[in-house]
Amino acid sequence: MSRLTVATWNVNGVRAREEQLLEWLDDASPDVVCLQEIKASPEVLSDRLRELEGYWSLWHGEGGYSGVSLHVRRDRCDACPTFTHPPFDMETRIAAATVEGIEVASIYVPNGGKDFAAKLRFLEAMRAYASELREAGQPALLCGDLNVALTDRDLHPKEQRKKDQVGTRPDERALLDEVIGEGLVDVGRALDPDNDRLYTWWAPWRNLRQRNIGWRIDYVLASRGLFEGVVSCEVQAEVGTSDHAPVVATFDI
Repeated sequence: MSRLTVATWNVNGVRAREEQLLEWLDDASPDVVCLQEIKASPEVLSDRLRELEGYWSLWHGEGGYSGVSLHVRRDRCDACPTFTHPPFDMETRIAAATVEGIEVASIYVPNGGKDFAAKLRFLEAMRAYASELREAGQPALLCGDLNVALTDRDLHPKEQRKKDQVGTRPDERALLDEVIGEGLVDVGRALDPDNDRLYTWWAPWRNLRQRNIGWRIDYVLASRGLFEGVVSCEVQAEVGTSDHAPVVATFDI
C-alpha cells in the first residue's frame, strides 16, 4: 500500500500566481497537481513553470483565458505519463493521465454565464466520460473547478438571494449529481457532511474571503474503491491570492 496526495487549485492566472504556486508546491509536495484557469499557453510560461522541478507536466492552455494543467511527481512514475484529452475537451478545459492505474483528470467546467447551454453540454459529456470509466472498471479521480454549488449548503446564505443564478440552477446541479452517481464520491462533502461553511471560492470584493462568505465549487471526485482508502481532504483557504483555494486529498491506495 502507498499513500497518494492529489491537489486541485484554480489559480486564476498562473503567471500572476507563479511565486505562490512554487512556494505552495515546495511546502505541500502533492503527488498529483491539477490546476485550472491557468490563462496561459505553454510558450509564454517561465522556464521554472514550464519545466516544473520534480514533476512531469502538461500545460494545456491557448491564451489568456481558461486552460488547465496536470503535474505528476517524477518519483511516482518512471517515465512521463501519457497525457490525454477526452473528446469533449473545449477551450482547453480538461487533461487526464493514468497514474499508478488511476485515471486522474484536471477539469474546468465552463462558468455558463455567457453560454449556459455549453455548460450543460460539457456536464452531459462529463457524465458520459464518468460512465465509461465506471463501466471499464477504471479507478478515477476527477478534480477541478466544476462551477456548480451542488446544494444550498454549498454556498453561504447571503449568496443564496438570487434565484436561479448560474452555478445553482436545478438542471446543472442535477447533471453534476449524475456525474457523481457514476460510481464517484464527492470526497470533501463525504468527509465533512455537516459543515455548512465549507467553501472553496469567494468573490474578490467586500472581504468576502475573510468573512468566509463563499461557494463550494472545487471538487475531488473519487471512485468508490479509492474513497475506501481516503485519509483526508482539506480546503487550504489560507493559501494564495486566487479567488479559489486549493483542495488537497490524500488516499491510501
